Amino acid sequence: MKALKELWVNLLNFFGLSWWVEIVTETPRCTYYFGPFGSKKEAEAARVGYIEDLEQEGAQGLVYNVKRCKPVNLTVSDDPEDRMGFSTSPVFSGQF
Repeated sequence: MKALKELWVNLLNFFGLSWWVEIVTETPRCTYYFGPFGSKKEAEAARVGYIEDLEQEGAQGLVYNVKRCKPVNLTVSDDPEDRMGFSTSPVFSGQF
């Protein structure tokens, strides 16, 4: 049953119809994508854990959105330090 669900979510994702949790942080200045999920309800339930993980890592000023999309990159950094060769450690617990 789990394999069938994963196949369904992967099919939705292929067509850009799966649900993702997008979290934008002020510090560090990043956008994180968590997913894919087969339903908005599943994504909403999972977002709490992702927010907690990012806050434990020291992220501040979090804003989230649950939406249908097909992100190319799971972490997008707008932090000038990252452009100079430093990197942040994204948290991807629960990722497929």
